Amino acid sequence: MKKIEAIIKPFKLDEVKEALSEININGMTVSEVKGYGRQKGHTELYRGAEYNIDFLPKIKVEIVIEDKNLFSVINIIKKTANTGKIGDGKIFIYNVEKAIRIRTNEEDEKAI
Repeated sequence: MKKIEAIIKPFKLDEVKEALSEININGMTVSEVKGYGRQKGHTELYRGAEYNIDFLPKIKVEIVIEDKNLFSVINIIKKTANTGKIGDGKIFIYNVEKAIRIRTNEEDEKAI
């Protein structure tokens, strides 16, 4: 099993969710996060004063999947989250040793 952690722009979440549901990937955890990468934030003008915004709003999507779905899920996220502009995000992939569904005690692939 693999865990995919994708950091994407907030307005791309619905598009990513819909594209993943089309291939029957329905479970995910979504968190509102803030961060920055190479773009180092930006400046905004408010009532004539300039402010530095260091941390930009992002969405973190976490999905645990079977190994056989890895490349299709990655390709969907890359395709749907891409705007072609700086700050589109990152995808991280981790190995998952064990998964347990608390309610039924099912394990591993049956639990996801």
